[in-house]
Amino acid sequence: MSVRLDIADRVARIVIDRPDRLNAIDAAAEAELEAIWQELERRTDVSCAVLTGAGEKAFCAGADMKGDGASGLDYWAQARPNGFGGIAFRRTLDIPLIARVNGYALGGGFEMVLGCDIVVASDKAQFGLPEGRVGRMPLDGGMVLLQRKIPHNLAMGVMLSGRRFSAAEMAAYGIVNEVAAPDQLDAAVERWVRDIVACAPLSLRAIKQTVNRTGHLAPAEAQALRTPALVAALQSEDAKEGVLAFNEKRAPVWKGR
Repeated sequence: MSVRLDIADRVARIVIDRPDRLNAIDAAAEAELEAIWQELERRTDVSCAVLTGAGEKAFCAGADMKGDGASGLDYWAQARPNGFGGIAFRRTLDIPLIARVNGYALGGGFEMVLGCDIVVASDKAQFGLPEGRVGRMPLDGGMVLLQRKIPHNLAMGVMLSGRRFSAAEMAAYGIVNEVAAPDQLDAAVERWVRDIVACAPLSLRAIKQTVNRTGHLAPAEAQALRTPALVAALQSEDAKEGVLAFNEKRAPVWKGR
């Protein structure tokens, strides 16, 4: 298997395990990732997911071009409705997804980062969309996502230069939430995980589903949209438990219903 999935204590951990290829994604790894996202969409016992790459050098160096004889046009013509790695612009995964960026996040790897909700990066990490330097383009999310997340001229600077950018630069751009030293990366990720898991599972799903489904709407339209996860959260036992626990000055006990 090129991708590992471990689930414990309501946290799913997804590891792209191809360190010899800088965790670049080939067809097999792409299929494995898609299967994982579909499994997580079906499960109700997961409150948070963490995506990372094996080893210390790379989160993901993008598409594995070794031995790939497909032309750029052939690649573009292949159906990838959810973007690179099945996650770049997926809108059906309703649990928070953290990118643990331990090294290179280039090309498709950067596109996967753009599909995550929270990004925690090593101060040794590097980000970039270098496709133009090899006669390609960031087809699986880069061109359409980056311009929506940061100012136009910053996005164009990333895409048109093919440069690599540091974690500190990406934090200044608003892409990275937190930068940590390599030996503190896991601790930083776990702080985010603990804070997320402390929230009601149905509230997390309602927040993410509402954000994903209303970004194109005017504020009044978005506020009025009754997403399924929002309705479920408002009617849940956990909604009552949260208020009761607050009044009783104790930690809530979430049941996910």
